[in-house]
Amino acid sequence: MYGTYLRRELAGRKKQTAIVAIGLAIAIALVIIVNALTAGVRDAQAQALASVYGVGTDLTVTGAAAEPGQGGGQRFDFGSDDGTTDGDTTTLSQSTLRTDVMRGTLAASVLDTVASTEGVTASTAALSLTNSTFSGELPSGGFGGEADAEGTVPTEGQAPPQGGDGGGGSFGVDSFTVLGIDPAATSVGPLASVEVSDGRALDSDDGGALVALVDATYASTNEIGVGDTIDVAGSGVEVVGIVASTSGSADTAANVYLPLDTAQELSGAGDVISTVYVQAESASSIDAVQTALTDELPDATITSQSELASTVSGSLSSATSLITNLGTWLSIIVLAVAVLLSVLLTLSGVSRRTREFGTLKAIGWSNGRVVRQVAGESMVQGLIGGVVGLVLGVIGIVVINLVKPTVAGSAAVGADGGGPGGMSGGPAGGGGGMFQTSQAADIVLQAPFSLWVLVAAVGLAVLGGLVAGAFGGWRAARLSPAEALRSVA
Repeated sequence: MYGTYLRRELAGRKKQTAIVAIGLAIAIALVIIVNALTAGVRDAQAQALASVYGVGTDLTVTGAAAEPGQGGGQRFDFGSDDGTTDGDTTTLSQSTLRTDVMRGTLAASVLDTVASTEGVTASTAALSLTNSTFSGELPSGGFGGEADAEGTVPTEGQAPPQGGDGGGGSFGVDSFTVLGIDPAATSVGPLASVEVSDGRALDSDDGGALVALVDATYASTNEIGVGDTIDVAGSGVEVVGIVASTSGSADTAANVYLPLDTAQELSGAGDVISTVYVQAESASSIDAVQTALTDELPDATITSQSELASTVSGSLSSATSLITNLGTWLSIIVLAVAVLLSVLLTLSGVSRRTREFGTLKAIGWSNGRVVRQVAGESMVQGLIGGVVGLVLGVIGIVVINLVKPTVAGSAAVGADGGGPGGMSGGPAGGGGGMFQTSQAADIVLQAPFSLWVLVAAVGLAVLGGLVAGAFGGWRAARLSPAEALRSVA
């Protein structure tokens, strides 16, 4: 009897049922999509930050940043016997390997200090370098005092620091990043976030050898393969392996990886390092290890992952906050409007059914039965809206995953306030601290399905229907049989 009457009443009020169901469906679909987008952006941000951190690395120790104005552009020194002269031009070529001029280096003994610090379970060192190759033709008589591209006059025996044309000559400078690493350190540091895609990895027997790993993207661009020889600081270095990032959204730490002692020798930097990557014994001990390292190494910069996360200024961080806050309030507002619409339509329907409810009460219906009738109708309307909203929400998520929208990766500022480069620098990166990126990587945004969100969305729709039914039932229960009889008369 109850079900039959319920079905008949809903069928007789299709317009009201459709309006209430559509309002709740839109609200529920919005809740589902916004929550999926929020989860997707958070996942993307975590992915981007993971590529910046480096697998297994909790802290980094780096040298102090250079003061503004120190360093300068790359300079190339040529002697009188360098190059070949042909008529009015001299053909020159020179390759140099140098440390980052914007960051000081650390003594190699710093690694021993870090390793002996209580709470440190693993550590490894790296030396960040840039290899620059000058090649071109210059006038045999020099530039005649003309200013070069930097606005300075080249001194005798030097070539301009940057590519271009001037004084009848043409020249260019090609650069790539080099990272000297400990071949045995694979659980922490740069090698922990790459995998060998061709050839072999470096091993402990490669110490001091002229061998290298090359980033897959850089190798593809420059047509470098395993077994080829590349010029590093004027020496022929054999490529023994091609490596790629284990993260699909992040670049590798450098274009070329050399054994640390080989990099030190070729660069002439001596027994120095740029960065020490540190792994703490537990998450709870990171702060204590950082404090201890700061005390032990007052002239170095000690940076943790949490500090890096607080400096992320890329679009992922702001997008997460925007979507979360805006989406939450928008969902609340839309849900509130949908429920309010349901309540108003239900109350309006009850007012139009004065005769019906009054007559039913006159023939013996109790107030509770009347309330259950109205609440049942509203709950079914809410359930219909929830199911439709669930379908719309799932379709929206599928569309997002098919379109695969991209957002710019986190443009993290160096933990030390330095410039671009470092562990996630990739092909354009330079030397520097691990917690830096040289460019924003495009990250595909995925909207994951969440079962609890889907269930909660349908529950909210049913709850909205019950709220509307409670108000409508309360209004219907207050009607009296006498009022119904007067309405009939």
